[in-house]
Amino acid sequence: MPRIGRAILQYYPHHVVQRGHNRQVVFADARDYERYLETLAQFKDVYGVKVYAFCLMTNHVHLLVAPEEIAGLGQLMKRLAGRQTRYHNRLEGRTGTLWESRYKSSPVDTDEYLLACTRYIELNPVRARMVATPEDYRWSSCHYHLGRNGWGWLDPDPCYLALGNVAAERQQRYRLFLRATIPEGEWNLIRDAVQRGQLTGTGRFVDKVEEVLGRRIEKRTRGRPPKAERATDAQEK
Repeated sequence: MPRIGRAILQYYPHHVVQRGHNRQVVFADARDYERYLETLAQFKDVYGVKVYAFCLMTNHVHLLVAPEEIAGLGQLMKRLAGRQTRYHNRLEGRTGTLWESRYKSSPVDTDEYLLACTRYIELNPVRARMVATPEDYRWSSCHYHLGRNGWGWLDPDPCYLALGNVAAERQQRYRLFLRATIPEGEWNLIRDAVQRGQLTGTGRFVDKVEEVLGRRIEKRTRGRPPKAERATDAQEK
């Protein structure tokens, strides 16, 4: 069965997930995490990719990135996977792959879901019951967004910048956002979109992207959209 073509949009943020081969551990100690982040910081500008958020779990990674050129995302992911694999193989005296052969990605609706995706990514260790609060986890961008860590190579996304005029204001408002009640269905939408290679956004965002690409990339159920969405559409006409 042929693979579904990956949807990569220039300048749009993308939620990216890559897992270890057969879900094997890819980060066993601090140096493993540091090596991956060093590569990410070194090559993101080489390939023209902005990095808005990240979380490195023991057997997979989450990234929120925006490529300035369509090819840049694939080039960066190839570099990250290849360099980390060679590093592991040298340490362990082994050969073979470290990662699944294909990373998963989902273009994100900047207006509606960019901050939500950042929150989803940074709450991963809390959902996995590894820590009580996201700022307790060392290997994520949460520290940057709360002003607690010097991940100086990260790029502030436009929605985060819009939270306030100064850093302290943005950090406080993002802290409140992290602790706010998650809207019903938000987790499932973000998770399912990246797992299926679909779009993270509203129906209008899906229509817009499919028109740009000239192809259908979203599996939809038959029938009318949800009542709330129909009401919004009617108001905008």
